[in-house]
Amino acid sequence: MRREDLPDGPAGSAEVRIPGPAAEPSGVDLARVALRAAREQARARGSAARQKRQARTEGGLRSGARRDGRDPLPLGAAIERLKTERGWEMPMAVGGVMGRWPELVGPELARHCVPQSYDEQARVLSVRCDSTAWATQVRLLAPQLVARLNADLGQGTVKSIRVRGPEAPDTRHGPLRAPGSRGPGDTYG
Repeated sequence: MRREDLPDGPAGSAEVRIPGPAAEPSGVDLARVALRAAREQARARGSAARQKRQARTEGGLRSGARRDGRDPLPLGAAIERLKTERGWEMPMAVGGVMGRWPELVGPELARHCVPQSYDEQARVLSVRCDSTAWATQVRLLAPQLVARLNADLGQGTVKSIRVRGPEAPDTRHGPLRAPGSRGPGDTYG
């Protein structure tokens, strides 16, 4: 006969409890607690092993009625999750600026200057203009453009704009060079 099968009470009690402020658990009580914890751990291990066995034999875990990590995501949510996990927020935002340049700066300015590159560490946007006059105009508008870009991308994304004029054509033909001749006048510089 096991101890659990004995009736409670003074007649069938094998253990005498002494009433007091706080009775220390006896060795038998500690053993019961340890046994209960071991049984729960064994059940948990058994259910995990059962799931692994099911996954091997039946070709994967069964999906239930609730959402889990294996459910398909909408394309936009999947791209957002990938962007966040990889840390691509700022490069993608700057790439969006390159694609939406005309609507951010206006069609007039977009016809005469284009963004070329973005230095992520220095947070500098490089812009190439088609003439020195437009390069000067963009230099004057640079603080307003930085404010507009930061409002769209997030504060501190662009600290400054590096404006470059047009590239001069290579007028050097042959091995000999004449000192001081750079090319045609004021549109290259």
